[in-house]
Amino acid sequence: MTSTSLQFGEPVQYPLVQEPAPKAIVPALARQYLAEGVAHIQTGDAEAAVAVLSLAVEQAPEFSDAHVFLGIANALTHRIYPALDHLEEAARLDDDSFPAHYTLAQLNFKLRIPQKGYEASERARRCNMTLEQRRLLTALLREEKAREKNGIARPLFNKPFSVPALFLVGSGLAAAIVSVFRHMH
Repeated sequence: MTSTSLQFGEPVQYPLVQEPAPKAIVPALARQYLAEGVAHIQTGDAEAAVAVLSLAVEQAPEFSDAHVFLGIANALTHRIYPALDHLEEAARLDDDSFPAHYTLAQLNFKLRIPQKGYEASERARRCNMTLEQRRLLTALLREEKAREKNGIARPLFNKPFSVPALFLVGSGLAAAIVSVFRHMH
């Protein structure tokens, strides 16, 4: 046999599944700020949590857990856009972060943005989940389905207007402007 052929009993090298990229090394100070921020959230002081968690994100911008908790703290203080920004950043930084995707889905559902909520919940479903996380996600989706069933249907505004609709609105607006000018003279 040639040296390139396999012989019985030889060890075979199988291609490995691509391992996830190593997470960025997080400074100890950023971890300390995260622990303090979580403690503030647990005691109900969301304002102090935002301040401390902002320091954690400044220390380690690639620290997805800090972004998740900063998003939660911002949501608790009614700063919705920063909350969405930090949760989306956490999901972007760590694609396999169930807490990031789940919290983003939950916030989108609470804000009545079901399309983005379902997208985030689908990304959460693809993460490696524990049994408890699977239960949480199932309960969230069940709650949203019940809200949709019992609530008022809301327009999605995710499709552009049709040409006939734009023509109709434009001609109506032009007629209104012409009539205003005719009555002025």
